[in-house]
Amino acid sequence: MNITTQRARVAWAPALALAIFGVLTWPVWRWLWGEWMGNEYYSHGALVPPVSLYLAYQRFRNDKELVWSPGMGSNNGLALTAAGLALYLWFLNNRAFYLAAFAMILMLGGLVWTFGGGNVARRLLFPVAYLALMVPLPFVDRYTLPLAMFTGVCSGGLARLLGLDVTIVGNAVTLPNADLVIGAQCSGVNSLIALTALMVLAAYLVQGPRWGRLLLVVLAVPLALLGNILRVTSLLFVARVWGAQAGFVFYHDYSGIAFFVIVLLLMLPITRLLRCNQLRPDVI
Repeated sequence: MNITTQRARVAWAPALALAIFGVLTWPVWRWLWGEWMGNEYYSHGALVPPVSLYLAYQRFRNDKELVWSPGMGSNNGLALTAAGLALYLWFLNNRAFYLAAFAMILMLGGLVWTFGGGNVARRLLFPVAYLALMVPLPFVDRYTLPLAMFTGVCSGGLARLLGLDVTIVGNAVTLPNADLVIGAQCSGVNSLIALTALMVLAAYLVQGPRWGRLLLVVLAVPLALLGNILRVTSLLFVARVWGAQAGFVFYHDYSGIAFFVIVLLLMLPITRLLRCNQLRPDVI
């Protein structure tokens, strides 16, 4: 067997492994798609795999130290791949799909290490790990009511401070001409999860001190909560002035996107303050 034939076979090995990986993990991908389409908290999840793939492509394109050729793999990755596969099959057999999804990501990381070697695995660690943010967590619902009550108290208090006549009981806010019960859609959970995913991505893409990039991620929580409180407060004013139909139907449906964009725009001066306003040339 000549060297050319050997290299061709080695080059086909990652493609074959990826095909087997796709077939094995198809049940979880199908479950994920159903969750992304039906779970309002994780409607952004469908964007995560393309973003992760793009990040890996850009890393190969721009990072001169990231080079791959057939035969550069490492047997050390086999242990991680085997562990990920065992966990995946166990969780899938028990229909714990979200845990199977995490095991699937672990298995993918092991395959990258196996066929790419340690250098490739280290440099593609973030694109692979970022996939974890596409997995819907089953315990998110338990935080919806506490956040809804927190939003109701803060929004009602702010509206009262600004001169609006409101009565607050938990997550229920009463106006002279309308009543609002702050439920899942107004709790801020969906914007909190989506903004966290965006800030993790932003922290990876920018240059700056490590503490600044970490703080960028941490700030996603208070900024998402603040944006949601201001949104619900404005909704109360719209309902008081133009009626419940205008506030709780029309304005409610479109204000979420508007305030989410406003919060994103607020991140621009914050990145400057944290000295994280330059993009990394090796990843984008």
